[in-house]
Amino acid sequence: MITERIRRCNSKEEYERVIDDYITSGYKIKSRGEKSYSMVKKGEHDKHGLVAALTVWWTFGLGNLVYALMPTKVEDAVLVKLEEKN
Repeated sequence: MITERIRRCNSKEEYERVIDDYITSGYKIKSRGEKSYSMVKKGEHDKHGLVAALTVWWTFGLGNLVYALMPTKVEDAVLVKLEEKN
């Protein structure tokens, strides 16, 4: 299981820039609050072509369909928090 990292930001500008940077690098928004975003980056299926070729041969594509619908595992998780000092 992946432990979620916490990225703390001291200003609204930094908070928005950090969120944009994570989205640009492939993270997806899992949930968001008033002063926080929870983001995850998922991996891709490896060797999908090999699995497709073998399952078409032996199972007429049924195995490939199941493999394509399987969820990918989470590679990284991060929580971005805004901690403005008033």
